Amino acid sequence: MIGTNPQMAEKPPLRHTSLVRITHWLMTIAFVALLLTGLEIVVSHPRFYWGEVGNVNTPTLFKIPVPASRSMVPTGYGYTLPDQNGWSRYLHFQSAWLLVLVGLVYVAVGFLNGHFRRSLLPSLADLSPGSLAKSFAEHLRFRRPAEEEAWSYNALQRLAYLVVIFLLFPMIIWTGLAMSPSFVSAVPSAVNVLGGQQSARTLHFALTCALVLFLLVHVVMVIVAGFRSRTKAMITGRVREQAE
Repeated sequence: MIGTNPQMAEKPPLRHTSLVRITHWLMTIAFVALLLTGLEIVVSHPRFYWGEVGNVNTPTLFKIPVPASRSMVPTGYGYTLPDQNGWSRYLHFQSAWLLVLVGLVYVAVGFLNGHFRRSLLPSLADLSPGSLAKSFAEHLRFRRPAEEEAWSYNALQRLAYLVVIFLLFPMIIWTGLAMSPSFVSAVPSAVNVLGGQQSARTLHFALTCALVLFLLVHVVMVIVAGFRSRTKAMITGRVREQAE
């Protein structure tokens, strides 16, 4: 009879399921591609408006002080950047579809297997002012989490992930579609609610900034918590065992 390897018997349980790990990295790739191509698209016209119409002859809501990649866009600079608008728009749309499809799979399976209820839904105790204030203070001090915290998210993390998954991502998809002529012609009311196509573009940019801020905070906290162990857990699914 073949004996059981003690190391196999003591193999730690999964911290992240295969669904979470696969969708995490696919969405990371899609988001980075969207961010880079989105920057190229913004550079082609770094001016933002509110309403249905916006062009170089209309007042701006605000503008980004960078050179444009199109000579007809006034930016105050005496030169233009190389125009990469063509390929960037194509890759932007392809990456957006990848993000949408992966996100739908993640949300559907997450509801079915109880991932959101088990891992992300905060308890009433977590939502108390005292608990939230303590968690916020620990984040501001960049306190390294305890070993047992590797197995769960604190209240601020749970709330942040829920806001990103169920508010920011749906809104950025909606505002992105609202800039598509085919979508606008099919569902004009979805654009009118936002205040027009230029309003949708401005909101799309603001939502992107919010997601980038979340990403930066997320990366910083991963580094504070232990970059190698947390990254390994998101690759293998298992948290490094505590040294005896």
